[in-house]
Parts: sequence; structure tokens; C-alpha cells
Amino acid sequence: MFRNMVASLFTHGRIITTPAKAKEARPFAERLITLAKRGAGDLAARRRAIRLLHDPALVRSLFEDLGVRYKDRAGGYTRILHLSKTRIGDGARQVLFELVEGGAPAVKEKVQKPRAAAVVADAPAKAAAVAEETPTEAESEEKKEE
Repeated sequence: MFRNMVASLFTHGRIITTPAKAKEARPFAERLITLAKRGAGDLAARRRAIRLLHDPALVRSLFEDLGVRYKDRAGGYTRILHLSKTRIGDGARQVLFELVEGGAPAVKEKVQKPRAAAVVADAPAKAAAVAEETPTEAESEEKKEE
């Protein structure tokens, strides 16, 4: 559960949760940011972060964006702000668990190869090219008469 919470925190920059969950997830998030501060050149730190988060794209973003952003900060990368609203279902208190100094880093998406939709989009052009190559009925009748 904490892995998913921290992944959402790094992706979105802030999440709404209960105070108990936020207090337990805070050390996990701060430890990962401290790993990211070691830099992109530290392969052991990157592998440890991948082992904890299970998302290489998120770890890349963590090391390239958050590690650089918090390079000069000694600690305290997250904050917990208590909200006045309660959860509708059970009335539990809510907090805003967020990263300090800015919002979420941009997570780089994987580049996907073009799919069948691109082939379908090219279908009218291909159909026109095929129609030009095929003889019309008048041309076919002329060939038959010869």
C-alpha cells in the first residue's frame, strides 16, 4: 500500500489520505528522495529504488527531477496538511500529503509504436493508389475487343 501511495505522490505531487497512512508513508518517500539525491550515476541507489518502487519510468523521473530539485535540501521533502473535511463513507479525517517546493515532476511516458489505427488512417490513400492501378471497366472492354 505504501509503495502505491508514494508512487502516486511522486506522480501527482500531492495525494489526499488519512493521517495515519501519511505518517507511515512519509519515511518511505523521504528515503527514496534521499536515494535520488545521490545522483543518476549511482547505479546501486537506482537499483535499490527500482526494487522498492517497481516502476523504472517513475524511478527515472525520481532521479532526474526530484533528486536535482532537492539536491541542496537537507531533509523534509514532504509535508502533511490537515484538511477540515472528513471522508464521506466512514467519517475519517483527511490530510493532504504533498511534496514541498513545487508540484509533481513530469513522468516520461514510454514511446509506443504506431498501431493499427495508423494503418487504418492510411487506408484511403492506399485505396486510391490501388484504384489508379486497376483498369476501369471501359479499359477492360477495350482490351477484350482487341
